[in-house]
Amino acid sequence: MNKEDLRDMLLLGEGQNVEFKAGCGLDAIGRQVCAFLNSGGGVVVCGASDTGQVDGVGPKCNVPAIERKLSLNISPKVLVATEIYEIAGKQVLVLEVPAGKDIPYAFNNRIFVRAGGQTLPADIETIREMVLKRQEEPERWERRFSVADSESDLDSDEIVVLVDEVNNKMARVQFRNGNDALMVLEDLGLAKYGRLTNGGDVLFGKNPALRHPQARVRAVCFSSDQTDETYKDMQSYEGPLVSVFKQVYAFILRNTPTRAQFGKNALFRSDEPLYPPQAVREGLINAFAHRDYADFSGGIAVHVYPRRLEIWNSGSLPEGVTVDKLLTGHISVLRNPDISHVLYLRGLMEKFGRGSMMIQKACLERKLPKPVWRSETGHGVTLTFFAGEVTGEVTGEVTGEVTGEVERLLQVMKGAMKRVEIQQALGLKHEEHFRKAYLLPALGTGLIEMTIPDKPRSRMQKYRLTEIGKKFLKAEI
Repeated sequence: MNKEDLRDMLLLGEGQNVEFKAGCGLDAIGRQVCAFLNSGGGVVVCGASDTGQVDGVGPKCNVPAIERKLSLNISPKVLVATEIYEIAGKQVLVLEVPAGKDIPYAFNNRIFVRAGGQTLPADIETIREMVLKRQEEPERWERRFSVADSESDLDSDEIVVLVDEVNNKMARVQFRNGNDALMVLEDLGLAKYGRLTNGGDVLFGKNPALRHPQARVRAVCFSSDQTDETYKDMQSYEGPLVSVFKQVYAFILRNTPTRAQFGKNALFRSDEPLYPPQAVREGLINAFAHRDYADFSGGIAVHVYPRRLEIWNSGSLPEGVTVDKLLTGHISVLRNPDISHVLYLRGLMEKFGRGSMMIQKACLERKLPKPVWRSETGHGVTLTFFAGEVTGEVTGEVTGEVTGEVERLLQVMKGAMKRVEIQQALGLKHEEHFRKAYLLPALGTGLIEMTIPDKPRSRMQKYRLTEIGKKFLKAEI
């Protein structure tokens, strides 16, 4: 969420998924968070009246105390993001609550729900329905027991680092005994009855890939923009999740060219990665947090090309999340809330549900083409970053490098055309190759555009030349 989103929310007022609170009363916040967890998620804004007038929370609003209260008194354990914003010179506290995966949730042993824009104690029939629904749904993969040995297979150093990081972040949670590894994992819902869950194994196992081969990550740096056998670097990573994440991120940085920049009045050149590091980190951590770990043939793959970067993870987008919502921000729907909770505690998921907005903004500030998300049933989710390196008088407005494939695509364009029509005009049979080498780069450079940009997956979708594309094509001819 950004300030613009918050201002719009204050203007639109309260609703099923939005609640304003004048102050920061711990009990009132706890009841509200509990209700949203049980009712599809929502946003709590503290420091605003029922009408949306911003009065501020004042200096007595103790955010660490609120985080501790939620951690200790909401059951089961859950991830709730908190952030302070300044509106009209006054501070408001915003709590973003995801749709709970483990309903019913209770605050101080009481269950609350959201109904008609009001927060109410759940009656017996409502609680019964929630319990029955939970029993009917299969247990999440991350919650199932792992065959890992809780003593010999645990990476104790990773747990020590976690405890230190949590303590250094003003104690978002409190551990019963930070020196007992198994108790720490139990406090996080990653161990039960002395046994590790799959989520605990993936996060803190010495080598979880021995038991879960799909936990490996494959990273390849190709020599050209085609997916072939010619590559500069190829690695397979395995180990505790955060350790693997850091290694894969380092792989991307070392295989991505840098860009020289001279700031205003600067005497010296500064070199920076081609793609915004914060955007790459966010895209990569989302792949780890939201991928489908239950798919034994799945995983995460990173492909670095000279003119683009692709981050792929198995599984479709979480239920209720679409590509359109990624482009505009959304309340987070967590496929793996236990794993995501640890990533949040370690400072790797500070703003869940709004990461896609941050990725777009970072690329825009770097004057790169907009990144593209693609989600296809059975084929996973791919996030593609595009490089923006074009010179020349005619292509000065183009936001990416114009490849030979893109030029060929431009030459066959006649009015508004469907994807299959463009592919047939080019004589290409392989759809995935067409998307990666032709269609996505052409969209990324701004030479073509969608006729229905608000619905990228629409069956009525067509593509046409932009004014820049027409100028470019005319100059080339």
